[in-house]
Formats: sequence, C-alpha cells, structure tokens
Amino acid sequence: MTNKIEATPEAIELIKKLMDLHGDLMFHQSGGCCDGSQPMCFERSEFRIGDSDVLLGSIMEQPFYMAKDQYEYWKHTQLTLDVVNGRGSSFSLEIPFGVRFIVKSRLFTQEELLELDII
Repeated sequence: MTNKIEATPEAIELIKKLMDLHGDLMFHQSGGCCDGSQPMCFERSEFRIGDSDVLLGSIMEQPFYMAKDQYEYWKHTQLTLDVVNGRGSSFSLEIPFGVRFIVKSRLFTQEELLELDII
C-alpha cells in the first residue's frame, strides 16, 4: 500500500520525544506564506481541523492534515516528513529543540496514482 505521508527515522525520533512531553499530536500544513507552508506540529487538542483540511495519513498514529487548496498542488506527490537544524518562527512544538520539521516530496508513479485513485 502506498502512503501519502511517510517520515524519516530522525522525524520519528523527534515525534517520540514530543509525544512523551505533550501526548497525542497532530500535524498540519497550510498553503500560507512563510512558515504557513512548513508542516506544523501541535498537541492534538490545540488545533481545530475544518472542512477545508485533508487527512493525508498518520505517522506513528499521529494524523497529518493539509489545507485542501494546498493539497491540490501536492496530491500527485508522496511527502516525507523530515527534520532539519534551525529554528522556524512558528508555534510548532519542535521549535524549543532548535530544529524544525520539513517535507520532502517525490512524484507518485502512474501505478501509485491509480492505486490511490488520484487519476
């Protein structure tokens, strides 16, 4: 089964730390400018999902959402959540660790697009 969202070992390690500190998490990537286009990590109870958000999948049972308009640009790609050094200027939970989440992408193959019913 092809996943729309995956994570690197470094991202999984950071998610485990954040879960130990904060409990259940969720990720959201909006289509905004600046930090709005980077994935943000929140305590699950601290962010409201709306009709304009699309669930891409989960990482370690922590849901990852994307704004619907942003998803239209990214729906042909598989996203991989990763971590880089450097502080973003957001309210995302990883910021105190001196790192930030990023996404890397690759285009789905024709077979994967058919499997995911995207074409």
